[in-house]
Amino acid sequence: MSERNGGCACGKVRYRLTSAPMFVHCCHCRWCQRESGGAFALNALIERDRVEILKGEPECVPTPSESGDGQKFFRCPVCKVALWSHYAMVTGDRIAFIRVGTLDDPNQTPPDVHIFTGSAQSWVPLDNDLPVFAAYYDRIAFWPPDSLARFQALLD
Repeated sequence: MSERNGGCACGKVRYRLTSAPMFVHCCHCRWCQRESGGAFALNALIERDRVEILKGEPECVPTPSESGDGQKFFRCPVCKVALWSHYAMVTGDRIAFIRVGTLDDPNQTPPDVHIFTGSAQSWVPLDNDLPVFAAYYDRIAFWPPDSLARFQALLD
């Protein structure tokens, strides 16, 4: 794997992914649209302990979520760019949802699936080579075996 480094717009926070992500979601839900200001959010799921902070310290910003459980966005304290988030799911803070657009080379980290396309913008074409789901999907049916093992290790 070539290096996956990233950071905020002003350069005050820099990070490195120490392995490939487990899986990458292109999420079209209305919440991701609102939070990103775009038509979707591209999130690379990776163990938080595989995100090495190289420079600066992101600030944690608690943010409401559709589930009502909330989420935590980690942003540059200066330019406020969202670098990653943690969702109140079964793994909590153990999985970082890296904003792929903050990587130096986001082309290295394309999506594996399109999710919540039931609320996708009608003008966004979906990649027909990727699985497309109106809502969420069955992780066990779509994640590679090594990624499932990594996820399970977080639960043990």
